[in-house]
Amino acid sequence: MMRCPNCNSKDIGKIGSHQFYCWGCFIELTVNGDKMSVYQVEEDGTLSSLDDLFFEEDMQEAQVHAT
Repeated sequence: MMRCPNCNSKDIGKIGSHQFYCWGCFIELTVNGDKMSVYQVEEDGTLSSLDDLFFEEDMQEAQVHAT
């Protein structure tokens, strides 16, 4: 079961082939191979990267839960 790297919620919805949405903290997650990226959805629908807010080990831990 996948968990959100931001809020640790299991309430993750799939919105695309490699895209997910966290209903706990309203962020979008993109998984591409062994890399996960985290985005904030802006009011106009654009995405702003939040990757710089997460430590590398947090992202790797989230990947373990995704598989």
